[in-house]
Formats: sequence, C-alpha cells, structure tokens
Amino acid sequence: MFEKILIANRGEIACRVAATARRMGVKTVAVYSDADARAKHVAACDEAVHIGASAPADSYLRWQAIIDAARATGAQAIHPGYGFLSENTHFAQACADAGLVFIGPLPHSIQAMGLKAESKRLMAKAGVPLVPGYQGEDQDPALLQREADRIGYPVLIKASAGGGGKGMREVYKSEDFAAALASCQREAMNSFANDAVLIEKLVQRPRHIEIQIFGDTHGNCVYLFERDCSTQRRHQKVLEESPAPGLTPEMRRQMGEAAVAAARAVNYVGAGTVEFIVEQPGGYAHPEQMQFFFMEMNTRLQVEHPVTEAITGQDLVEWQLRVAAGEPLPCRQEDLHITGHAIEARICAETPDNDFLPATGQLVVYRKPPHVGFERALLSGAGVHVRFDDGVREGDAISPFYDSMIAKLIVHGATREQALARLKEALAATHIVGLATNVQFLRRAVASHAFSKAELDTALIERERAALFQQEPVGLPLAAAAAVAHTLLAERARETADPFSRRDGWHSHGTVVRRFALDFGGAAQTATLHYAHDGALALAVGQGEHAVRGALAFERVAGERIDLRFADRRETVTVYARGGLLDVFAPQGATRIEVIDELAQASAAQEEGGRLTAPMPGKVVSFAVKAGDKVSKGQALAVMEAMKMEHTIAAPRDGTVAELLYAPGDQVAEGEELLKLATA
Repeated sequence: MFEKILIANRGEIACRVAATARRMGVKTVAVYSDADARAKHVAACDEAVHIGASAPADSYLRWQAIIDAARATGAQAIHPGYGFLSENTHFAQACADAGLVFIGPLPHSIQAMGLKAESKRLMAKAGVPLVPGYQGEDQDPALLQREADRIGYPVLIKASAGGGGKGMREVYKSEDFAAALASCQREAMNSFANDAVLIEKLVQRPRHIEIQIFGDTHGNCVYLFERDCSTQRRHQKVLEESPAPGLTPEMRRQMGEAAVAAARAVNYVGAGTVEFIVEQPGGYAHPEQMQFFFMEMNTRLQVEHPVTEAITGQDLVEWQLRVAAGEPLPCRQEDLHITGHAIEARICAETPDNDFLPATGQLVVYRKPPHVGFERALLSGAGVHVRFDDGVREGDAISPFYDSMIAKLIVHGATREQALARLKEALAATHIVGLATNVQFLRRAVASHAFSKAELDTALIERERAALFQQEPVGLPLAAAAAVAHTLLAERARETADPFSRRDGWHSHGTVVRRFALDFGGAAQTATLHYAHDGALALAVGQGEHAVRGALAFERVAGERIDLRFADRRETVTVYARGGLLDVFAPQGATRIEVIDELAQASAAQEEGGRLTAPMPGKVVSFAVKAGDKVSKGQALAVMEAMKMEHTIAAPRDGTVAELLYAPGDQVAEGEELLKLATA
C-alpha cells in the first residue's frame, strides 16, 4: 500500500478521499488555489501545496504543477477525484511518465471511453445495446443536419468529449438544429477543448440508470449494482438512488453483465460507471418491458458513489487505493449483495426558480441534520441512516470559480419508503442562509407524487413543475408572526433591571397598538400588534377582508428556535436574522421576510429603467445583438458562462439596444449592467 498520496482535487471529494486514506494509514497531500487557501480540504490533509490562482485553468487543471507538487512532497500516487483532470488521458500518462501511480484507469481506457463516438463503436463490437444515432468522424454541419433528419426528431446532440450535462442540446424540429449545434459545439470547446459531437435518437420517457463497475490488474471485474439517476435538471443529476425502483432481478443481471463486458472491452482497471438510458415502452406500471441502451462510460469515481457504498457496505475509495496498489478486488461477484435502499440529494448553490442559475455568497448559517460524516459512515458500513458529505464549513464562501455543489445528503433505510422518510426529515433540518440553495426545492421534489411513487424518468422535474417552482410554503401569516415574535424576543433580551427599559407595551389603562412594516415576497405588508392591559398580545397580518387575526404567544426554545402560537396554529420555527432580514424555517418549508426600518428607508429609490444586468457572476461569452438593434421580449441577447455552464440572457421586454457595456471574454459581477435597453 502507498505511504503517501496527493489528492488532485478540492472540496467534498478531496475531503472524502482523505478520510479513507487516513483510516488506512496513508498520508495525504492537498493542493489548493488562491480561493481555497483556507478551505476545508486543505485542513483535512497532512500537507498542502499552493498551485496557482483561483480559476481552474490556473490551478486545478495545471497538471504539471500537480505532478511537481507530488514529487516535491514524496507522494507515490495521485487521486484525481472527479471532474478537473480525472478523465484526462494526457494527465494519466504524464503521471505514469513521472513514475507516479494514477489512481484510476489506464490512459488507453480513458481515451477509448472518453470520446463518446469511439466508445459507442467499441460497445457495438462488444454486443452492448446502442441507441440509434450517428457517431462518425465527419463533423460537417450539413452532414450532421442530414443525419439528424435521417434519425428522426427529437434528437439529442452531445459533445463527444462531454460529461456532466455540458455540451448537450435537445432538438425537436429540423429548423432548430443548426443553432443548437453551434451552441453545443461552443460549449463543448469551452469545457473540453473539443467541439466534436454525436447525434442520438432522443429516447421517450427515458430513465437514467448506471452500473458501478470495478476492475483490477489481475483480470477480475465486478459490478456493484445500479443507481437510478433519472431525477435531473439541465441534464445534471439532482437525486440518485439504489437499487433502481422497479428494476427486475433479471434486468439488473443483464445490465450488470453488459457493463462488465463494456469494461472488459477496454481492459478496464479501477472504478468506473457504465451509464445506460432505459426506455419504458409500457410505462411505469410495466417495468418488465424496459429496454436499456449504452449511453457512455465515466472513467472515474462518480459523485453519487455513496449510495452504492450504503447498500453494499463497501468503501469504494479503499477499493480504488487497493487496486491502484496492485491488489486484487476485495470481493467476487457472488460476495456482493444489496442491503436496503439509499438515496442521495445534491445540495447546490443555485436558484431553482430562476432556471437553476448558480449562486455565490457566504454560508452565513450552515446547520446540518443529525448525521455521520464519511469516516464514521465508512467504518460502520451499510446501515448508516444519515450521511452528510461536504467540503465546506459555516462562514466559508461559495465562489464563482467552481462547481455549485455544496454538499451531498445520503440516507439509507430498510425500504425505499423508510429511506424517503429519512430524507424528508434530514432536508427539513438542513438550514443554509447567506446565498440561494436548492434545499427547499429538494424538499418539494422528494415529496412530489412522481418521486414518491417512483414514477421516474428524466422529465420528472418538468412534469411536476407546477408543484416544484414558485412555491411559498410558509405563507405571510406565519412568517409575519415569526418576524414579530423574533423582534420582541430580541428587544426583551436587551431589557435591564430598569423598569423603563421594558418593551412589553404595558400601560396602566387602554390598549397599545404597534405597527410593523414588512416586505414579503417583494410586496409591502403590514402587521399590527395589540397589547392588552393583562399582557396578552393580538396580531393582525395583512389588510382588509384578507387579514389574518388572532392571539399571539411565543417563547424561545433554544438558540434560534421559537415556539410560536398564532391564529389557532402552533409551530416550532427557527429564525435567523441578518439585520431586519429574517430567514424563517418552519416544518412545511422556509421563507424570507424583512422587517422594514421605516425611518431609515423613508425614501426608497425607484429602479432605474432600461437596464439589463448579469444574473450571476461570470464571463461574457458572446452578444447576439449590437447597438441599434431592435429586440423583442424573450429574444436571446447574450450568453454568459458561470460555474462551467453557459446561460442565455434574454430580453425582459421589447426595446432597442442602446449600448453594449462589455465585450466577449470580460468578467462581470452579479448585478452588473450588461447593456442598455431603450424603450422601443
């Protein structure tokens, strides 16, 4: 076994690898960029080496700097994690040339499976089922258009060197193909330095089911069952689970054997995932009619590997280290069994209601549910109820330079129903304040009819759109009551023995009325508090016939938790305050409300007209218009790149472009004005 390894990654996966290495007595070396100088993964390792500036191209993608760091620290092997250099053939070969062990597959395997078109040709030879499509080397746009027309719409354009949902476009009619192809190729070149694409028939009602495989240098290869990753947004996974609901034992065996055949076709060594697209011609009620087709192979450890660890009791990173050190696989196929059911939820810094645009900011509050971390989970094996994998701490910043994922929440139960119940409870106890996240969206997703009933396909989020987006689960009455209670508790905490410091509204006679100006959901609201002579409180929220009125009572439970009673409801809420801005977490969800200081904000400035601003920090890729162009509402104006994804900026209304304020390649901050749009 190795004495020391270097982890060529950051964040959660670097911490995860370090945990297994520490348990095995292997020393670790972290690498870090300027932005990560105080990151959690740096503290998790025994040593750390600075490798460059914040942008990945200046740090985590500088493979020569990483190899130099390994040599300088005496590391014998490099673990690439996932993303960055994990599937880079040249990096794997450079490690070997430097006398370092690359903890992953051999370079020829990465190369064979890294190009989707080449991998599909190999799979056809190996007898693995393929979706009808075009994987040729000729990339002439006219030829690609003809091939798409031949295959029949809808089709899917995919970057041949792609992964992670990047460089993919769905096309539903011939006249949209050329624009989609250009966008796909641009994103592919930006992400992978390779704009080659392949075209596939877009499978209807598809499920995304992948098989975890492992090979060693002794000719052994096994599959560790499947993961259903069908719940996706923007072609990226949101929820993953194992075993796949409804999958018959026979189909599980067939898919597993096909995955092993795919691995053997390239003499695969190490951890890999063979991804299949599964068609459901008979619908959800007839899983026995499902058909599977090879989609791609990821030649690395997957983000969702913890669900496989949960149902098998195996530490897949330990397997990676042992295989890379030349040891045989720890288990044979007949030794592997499924125990219970596991689900993983990816917690990301993003705004689901705004097309999942990535978000940045500080983790002002970062409270996790009762859980175990990687180390205890890996020691316990299968049966850990709640596991939380992350690479951040409260107070850390989520920057625009890297992926938006904050953490992974993994639950395990004897049945899917039990795992789902544990996931709901754990998500409700996950409180993040300071930036936008998808936690509340995840709560709605796992509670949706389709996910609860395991009616799974990659369109689940779109089908459930009405229940998943633009929701306000808490409501104004409860949010306002929580805001008033929090304000009064804060005032009482400042009281002294001086009776004149009391803020309880006591008068010798009559009723005292106090007005609270609020902002809820962008709208001005009012809450009126009545102090009775006996100390009782009554609250009225809203105005007119829609106002909610009732007795108000509350007490501090512990920390930020408040036992709240208002209008015949009793809830325990948690309130985090940043000045007058309050984040309220209730059993049914979370919301935000602001208590307005009317004296400080007596004159609110009107929003300046004619502005179109960046919805997130990032880089301007291109403009689709120039000064003087007339545009209509919804028309694409610009393309920005943030967190390795392209985002199209559309016109909010009709108008004329007065001025472009940036040029392609410029970095812009969130809220910066991109162009001036004059009224038509």
